[in-house]
Amino acid sequence: MNKYSDFTDHELIRLYIDGDNHAFTTLVHRHKNRLYTTIVLLVRNRDLAEDIFQEVFIKIVNALHSGQYADNNRFLAWAVRIAHNCCISHFRKASAWGKTMVAPYNDEMGDSLDLMEHSAEHHLITHETNQEIGALLDQLPTVQREAVILRYYADLSYKEIAQTIGISINTALGRVRYAIMNLRKQMLVEEA
Repeated sequence: MNKYSDFTDHELIRLYIDGDNHAFTTLVHRHKNRLYTTIVLLVRNRDLAEDIFQEVFIKIVNALHSGQYADNNRFLAWAVRIAHNCCISHFRKASAWGKTMVAPYNDEMGDSLDLMEHSAEHHLITHETNQEIGALLDQLPTVQREAVILRYYADLSYKEIAQTIGISINTALGRVRYAIMNLRKQMLVEEA
């Protein structure tokens, strides 16, 4: 068991800033799956997601050392905002944000959604479920898909989604609400 496992994110950050690199390693391991999955869902490319994931943690390290992180007890939300901005920055540079955001899910995507070790049967079921979820998400408008990913995969509050994307809280709430309604309609159509 890691000696830091009971520490809060704030305590780990304090320790890291004071020179304890093991505290940062614990912080990374605590949030890497959720953060990586969010990036993969946004960019839809595993190799690109790995590059952006590394870029995000470089930015986090730099921000922590420069005092740009103000503890708000939501380290993950802050990290997701950095990741979201890195994704947008990448696609702006490539002039392909919209085109890439609507790309279909592939086998690599489904595999990346479950990063934990399980039985072969569990992996098969998870892979099929992820493929089905991915197909449903692909049918959503880009803004709704993005809001759902940030809400349910990154676990951001509506306020944090609004801050991350640069929209009002009501707009964030509306996008998630309409996305859920659209997903329900899609599931009913597929069941019929």
